[in-house]
Amino acid sequence: MKSIVKEIEETLERFHPDAHCEETGKVMEIGDGVARIEGLRTVRLNEMIDFGAGIMGMALNLEENSVSAVVLSHANTIREGQTVRATGRLLEIPCGRAMLGRVVDPLGRPLDGKGPIDTSEVNPIERPAPGIIGRQSVAAPLQTGLLAVDAVVPIGRGQRELIIGDRSTGKTAIAIDAIINQARLNREAEVEGNTKVHPVYSVYVAIGQRQSSVAQVVRALEETGALKYTVIVCANAADSAAMQYLAPFSGTAIGEWFMDRGMDALLVYDDLSKHAVAYRQMSLVLRRPSGREAYPGDIFYLHSRLLERSACLSKAHGGGTLTSLPIIETQNGDVSAYIPTNVISITDGQIYLESDLFHQGIRPAMSVGISVSRVGSAAQTKAMKSVAGKVKLELAQYYEMKAFAQFGSDLDAKTVALIEHGKRITELFKQTQYNPIPVEDQVAQLWAAQHGVFADSPVEKTHETRDRWLDFIRRKNAELLPRIKTERKVTPEIQSALEAVLAEFKQV
Repeated sequence: MKSIVKEIEETLERFHPDAHCEETGKVMEIGDGVARIEGLRTVRLNEMIDFGAGIMGMALNLEENSVSAVVLSHANTIREGQTVRATGRLLEIPCGRAMLGRVVDPLGRPLDGKGPIDTSEVNPIERPAPGIIGRQSVAAPLQTGLLAVDAVVPIGRGQRELIIGDRSTGKTAIAIDAIINQARLNREAEVEGNTKVHPVYSVYVAIGQRQSSVAQVVRALEETGALKYTVIVCANAADSAAMQYLAPFSGTAIGEWFMDRGMDALLVYDDLSKHAVAYRQMSLVLRRPSGREAYPGDIFYLHSRLLERSACLSKAHGGGTLTSLPIIETQNGDVSAYIPTNVISITDGQIYLESDLFHQGIRPAMSVGISVSRVGSAAQTKAMKSVAGKVKLELAQYYEMKAFAQFGSDLDAKTVALIEHGKRITELFKQTQYNPIPVEDQVAQLWAAQHGVFADSPVEKTHETRDRWLDFIRRKNAELLPRIKTERKVTPEIQSALEAVLAEFKQV
């Protein structure tokens, strides 16, 4: 009996986190960024392995007599027979407010030439997602500043909304607009001294992008003043597959730091298609058997355990939120491919962008029929809900009637009115990049569309009429738009004020 107890104690001691931190092994084989190591008997999955000279690896294959580890940098300097050391800990990344305004790699090392990051706080790059008890329903809106998105597929704080479409259809532009709008709202709250408005800090994760593309994003965020509220995690196309694999996990760990402290964070993964390719490359080098489309069998689990970490925490758990906007690139509109269907099933809705709409000049090129938000109007203010309720139905009817009208010229007056109204709503939804619209302006525009403000002007002059309408409101009743913003609903008094302004506007 004593021998069994002693054996159990020895086994527990071997697997204690601090018991094997000095354990050493030897590199038996190195190639394609993967080292096969013997001697690390008690190493754990995803544990960091020290190759010396600041070179780290991550244990991914735990076999009977060896461990296969992915080397994170400078794999070409490692030689067979080299001694390595188990660290006894998982990979951690620096976190905190000091990260804001910085561009870092997936290990938290600065890439922007602004010097070291002064923070002592760290988060593990992988950890379990919050449980059901620790969550609450998504209720607060995360306004993107894009009229088409905020009206038709609203996003809530703590939601996961997929942005999906072919190459060059404006997927990144939607995500960057959302980041810029959060920065605008943060600045407004700071200027007004409004402590009721919770700031949203953003994390943009670039996976497998060209350096020039990331530089353009950084420049856009700098020019719009959004970089000071944003952390950029970058694993370029030239970086190893291991670094591209780590990037979204590192970005999530940075976002979780804000969520854990009761704050709100927005996380953009650009894009998870390239992340899946990087993981496939790693898995094939690790000699794991491949499955559908040569992706490893656990690719669904990889993305689900990543995206499940986004949550709206309950008040008892701090009340913080982490909102995810994963991006997926499709090939010729094929949303039924392996990775798109995986991520669609994990997320709470999708914004689907169509190449045809993009080339017609409708930007954002969002397909109203396929795009959906499974949170719905719970992620809208009452003001937006009251004016945007019918928009999706009106646009769906417009696209159906538009297709029908191509086959016949005899249309009744009701159908013609429906088509004309749909044309103006579509025109109203067109928006220039990096130019988010405040929610009070969005409400005033949609209210005007419902009350026929644009019906008497040509379709091509819809934007001109909209600008005149908003300017007229500001001149005639300067308090009206701020009241819509503050009260967050169209009260009878606001409705009367809008009708009075409209009566004057029609006489001009």
